[in-house]
Amino acid sequence: MRIFNGIADLEAAVGTHIGYSHWRTITQEQIDAFASATGDHQWIHVDPHQAAQGPFGSTIAHGYLTLSLVPMMVWEIYTIEGVQMGINYGADKLRFPAPVPVDSKVRAGVEVLSVGPSGGGHQVRSRVTVEREGGDKPVCVVDTVTVVVV
Repeated sequence: MRIFNGIADLEAAVGTHIGYSHWRTITQEQIDAFASATGDHQWIHVDPHQAAQGPFGSTIAHGYLTLSLVPMMVWEIYTIEGVQMGINYGADKLRFPAPVPVDSKVRAGVEVLSVGPSGGGHQVRSRVTVEREGGDKPVCVVDTVTVVVV
């Protein structure tokens, strides 16, 4: 866990990679729960028998399930002291370059792209890259936008 002492400390990290989250395993139970929550029951996600015969050889996590894990993984990477809160403002350039087969381990890495004043706070743009253990390509790359209120 990297701890930044205020916005100025975070600004000094612009252009640098600041760390990685812990590895976490994506289980079929998580995939099934996400399918239930979103109504996306496509067989590549929820039917292990049919998926075993499909293009990935097993079920795969929904791309948006992988994306939904980003905030939790980022919280493991860094925190900013002396702020009231961070508000998710959105995302730019979202891609899912590779699938996440069931029981894969994933982790996130963060690069700080920019920090600047923004109506009532500071806007922090970060590139979050989620990788799969043993994978040759990232499974999710997203430029996140957070407003940090001091």
